[in-house]
Amino acid sequence: MAFKLVSGDARIEHYTVPASQAFTNGALGYFDGSGGVIPADATSGDHTGIIQKTIATTDADYASAKKVEFIVPQDNNVFEVTVGTGTLTTAMIGNRYDLKDSVSIDVTAQSKKVVTVVGFISATKALVKINAVVTNSDVVTS
Repeated sequence: MAFKLVSGDARIEHYTVPASQAFTNGALGYFDGSGGVIPADATSGDHTGIIQKTIATTDADYASAKKVEFIVPQDNNVFEVTVGTGTLTTAMIGNRYDLKDSVSIDVTAQSKKVVTVVGFISATKALVKINAVVTNSDVVTS
């Protein structure tokens, strides 16, 4: 499971995804430094938003740059996301953690602190706020 909006109003913006870039629906993305948005990873800093469609290598327009709809995280948004590394506990609510990849978080890493856990669903599912957003944070991509 990728990032799924469960609370708050969705703010939709359209960003360019570069040619030949695959994306999973619900994946978090960030600017690539060339005007496009690519999937986030464990080292990405400020994020642009959550893509609202899958882009697959088998798509007819895969080799073309295209504008795609993203949900831009707002302060009132809460997202459900998979815990990709580690085991979530209720004691982790209120702590900030890193991403594992564009569709999951790592609750064993706290160097980037790009999400804040605000709720517990299970050991493998968290409710989070995305704090490292290009419009309101300053977390460097490394």
